[in-house]
Amino acid sequence: MQHVMPLASLAAVGALMMTVALAEGSADAPCTGHQLLPRPRPESSCQTIAAEIYPSPDGALRASVLPADVSLYVTPDMESRVVIRTAAGDTLASKDYSSSRGANGYYVYRAQWSPDSQFFVFSLTSSGGHSPWSYPIMVYGRQGNVFARFSAMIGGKPTLSGDFSFSGVHTVVATTWKEPGDLDDKVVITVDLEEAFGKLPPSSD
Repeated sequence: MQHVMPLASLAAVGALMMTVALAEGSADAPCTGHQLLPRPRPESSCQTIAAEIYPSPDGALRASVLPADVSLYVTPDMESRVVIRTAAGDTLASKDYSSSRGANGYYVYRAQWSPDSQFFVFSLTSSGGHSPWSYPIMVYGRQGNVFARFSAMIGGKPTLSGDFSFSGVHTVVATTWKEPGDLDDKVVITVDLEEAFGKLPPSSD
């Protein structure tokens, strides 16, 4: 006599096979590298990707750079959210650089706290290839608990490299153009963030 598997058992086997297939697809899916993908990765992929954590030198705050994970046609780190929290875990401020479809926003290129722990500075690069020569730099100011555009501190000029450095406890060194539109003639610009924040208009983020 031929044995017939009950419908409930068939459903359980089907669910198990689906779970295995999704797990295999998730294992194969690239999860980092700011990559465009030729086909969408599984919805359940990249669930264990971790945030990048930047503790302030004094240990009081930490900045988290989180993958926005909007589109399945890109790796989850293609766009970023930046969250500032206390050491105890309280959220102070956040900024989302993702776009509605996951391919027209920004991801964090480089990030660093100022030596005096008063400013968190990070550069961005575009996720969709728009203005590839521009690397906007953002600054979180601890005293006012606000984000501000570095370009607002240098007369609206763009920054042309994602690399920056500190030459003092809160002085940033970055790169801009000498003449508007001339991407080949770059100049170094130095900004005292404490002084610059004091001159910014109320809305400069």
